[in-house]
Amino acid sequence: MLPDSLSRRPKRDWGTWRPDPKRALWLALVLPGAGQIYNRKYWKLPIFYGGFVGCAYAMRWNNQMYHDYSQAYLDIMDDDPSTHSYDSFLHLGVEITQDNLSRYQELFRKRKDRYRRWRDLSFFCLVGVYALSVVDAYVDASLSEFDISNDLSMKLSPAVINAGGAMGGYASPLKNNAVGVACSLTF
Repeated sequence: MLPDSLSRRPKRDWGTWRPDPKRALWLALVLPGAGQIYNRKYWKLPIFYGGFVGCAYAMRWNNQMYHDYSQAYLDIMDDDPSTHSYDSFLHLGVEITQDNLSRYQELFRKRKDRYRRWRDLSFFCLVGVYALSVVDAYVDASLSEFDISNDLSMKLSPAVINAGGAMGGYASPLKNNAVGVACSLTF
């Protein structure tokens, strides 16, 4: 049995606890949303996971449409009369004849390319949501100690700005000075 002095660990005071930005960054990199949990900003989790699910769904749906239109394009371009996967994309009662064949070939090619582009864009959006969650976790942890008290103030006063010969010449001191407004923020 341990002595009383070793068995008792001091309790953490959650009122004064401040998150470490580096830890929040690494947690968010390893597991999306873990940085928000570490920062105790649980309300952000549905936003980020909704973004992940939405992007993953868009990527999956656009990928399926890309494969369907790719197969339809391959079938309409070949000379094999037994391949008609493109018929499922036609409106009821529409038939492809030699007169409109080139129009439908171009239509299926454009749709195939469009869904491939949207699939790729969905992937980049997914990466963007992931990067946004990492940046949010880091910035939120960094700003946890930011002073938001009511004594924030701004002071404006006239000032003489000395260029100090920045023009490269040794002209008169009156030519090297300017009158302006100095702004100082106190927080």
